[in-house]
Amino acid sequence: MNIEHILASKVKEAVVKHYEVEPNQIEFQPTRKDFEGDITLVVFPMLKQVRTNPAQLAENIGKFLEAEVEEIAGYNVIQGFLNILISDKYYINFFNEVKDREDYGILLPQSDASGIMVEYSSPNTNKPLHLGHIRNNLLGYSVSEILKAAGNQVYKVQVINDRGIHICKSMVAWQKFGKGETPESTELKGDKLVGNYYVRFDKEYKKEISQLIEEGKSEDEAKAQAPIFVEAQEMLRKWEANDPEVVKLWSTMNQWVYDGFDKTYDALGVDFDKSYYESETYLLGKDNIQKGLEDGVFYKKEDGSVWIDLSDEGLDEKIVLRSDGTAVYMTQDIGTAIQRFADFDINQMVYTVGNEQEYHFKVLFLILKKLGYEWAEALYHLSYGMVDLPSGKMKSREGTVVDADDLIQEMADTAKSISEELGKLDGYTDAEKEELYRIIGLGALKYYILKVDPRKRILFNPEESVDFQGNTGPFIQYTYARIQSILRKADFDTTASLSDSFSFHEKEKELIKQIQLYPETIALAAENHSPALIANYTYELVKSFNSFYQNVQILGIDEEDEKVFRVQLSKLVANIIKSAFALLGIEVPERM
Repeated sequence: MNIEHILASKVKEAVVKHYEVEPNQIEFQPTRKDFEGDITLVVFPMLKQVRTNPAQLAENIGKFLEAEVEEIAGYNVIQGFLNILISDKYYINFFNEVKDREDYGILLPQSDASGIMVEYSSPNTNKPLHLGHIRNNLLGYSVSEILKAAGNQVYKVQVINDRGIHICKSMVAWQKFGKGETPESTELKGDKLVGNYYVRFDKEYKKEISQLIEEGKSEDEAKAQAPIFVEAQEMLRKWEANDPEVVKLWSTMNQWVYDGFDKTYDALGVDFDKSYYESETYLLGKDNIQKGLEDGVFYKKEDGSVWIDLSDEGLDEKIVLRSDGTAVYMTQDIGTAIQRFADFDINQMVYTVGNEQEYHFKVLFLILKKLGYEWAEALYHLSYGMVDLPSGKMKSREGTVVDADDLIQEMADTAKSISEELGKLDGYTDAEKEELYRIIGLGALKYYILKVDPRKRILFNPEESVDFQGNTGPFIQYTYARIQSILRKADFDTTASLSDSFSFHEKEKELIKQIQLYPETIALAAENHSPALIANYTYELVKSFNSFYQNVQILGIDEEDEKVFRVQLSKLVANIIKSAFALLGIEVPERM
């Protein structure tokens, strides 16, 4: 059992014994470096229940703990803070127990583990993936892996927005201007080809709007009456009516996009257990809206559109079906949620979607609750901030997005130029160099994005992310590679366990304390859906290791037991770096 859990239980006993009240808040923190101790009990929160002097309360608890807990070597009280010294024997036993465990900190899902579904990516089939999708994918994938490491059964899914007016815009533009182009004939990835026609539609649409305004139409009239937009609307109606020609073109162009997406997902290192398609779930949404109409959940306006009034819940009125009977996003999201709970044994669902959709998800969850689905209480919106670039905001329609494939390549190129400047790749083949640039570049990108709290907006700077110093992916990867170099040079038996009489160097003990925090960091990251906690824990671990590395000799020391222990300690740190980075979807190189 973790020492903090042991102490928490005994602190309760001490307070009950002395004051006949059980404290409802017990707060520990690492002991400040300028005081003697390993862990500190903050007694002030308990003073709400225990009326006494804080120093006296700390002294009484300290005496009790010293007598009752064999792992305690002593204590001191500083202004109401109880600084507790943990015996070396406790750390020796802990280290011997975990030193060879590559799965340290990871819980395997139990047969009765709760099923959690995590949705991420959720692209539209009218454009390639961009920088915003990268944050979404990295966040969703990492949260899935962290939830899994915390002992949950996890299902990773995406919903593909493969229907709607935006899809029809690309289709109309390709019909009018494409001249039969295909990914093969243009040697373009299919998602990029289709995305080009989405941009082309917008250009032509703007031209037609300007022309109509010149002819005397208002801006709203011009937008509604522009011929190319009317064609797109008509195409959507034909698609929903299952028109064979429209459906055939839709299937062809969507497949181009799926093939392109698969290449990007593969390059990014993310995957899914199942893909849902809105074209297959929107009808289920329509059925539920019809039933909700009959039950009085929804109401119909004079133009035939269907709405829900959520003003009693502090929200607004929301449309769920257009007047022409076509579905909106809400329609298909209702259907998709219902289908997922039918398909999988889950009791929680996490939607990884940007914070501009917070209102949408409040409404969706309320609608599902009003439709009578009890599991609506277990829906969670993992809301995250946008990604900005030094050059400004991205706009898909205008073709000013940062393409995901281009960014992945740019990261590898940046890693290459920085690595060549450092000049540490003698003896590498060209293929090995390219693989290393890929690992460093992607690691830099993923770490830079995931180390930030998901709710915060990010200003992404590619060059800053590939720095080999500071809180970056390459700095941590370099430390891992340094440890692998130490392990390759350790040409002696490193299997012996620590003896009970072993005495730690202060840097060794600091490192072991940091190692102890890994399991609870995973649990906390899972609870908060925050890869940032894992990323920043790993950075602190690496800082602690580098301090240890600079202050003690590892292979050059004469004492055999110390040399063996320091190699074992280095190996355990490397295992945790590799494990933690796997939770972030980041690879680690064996040498750099």
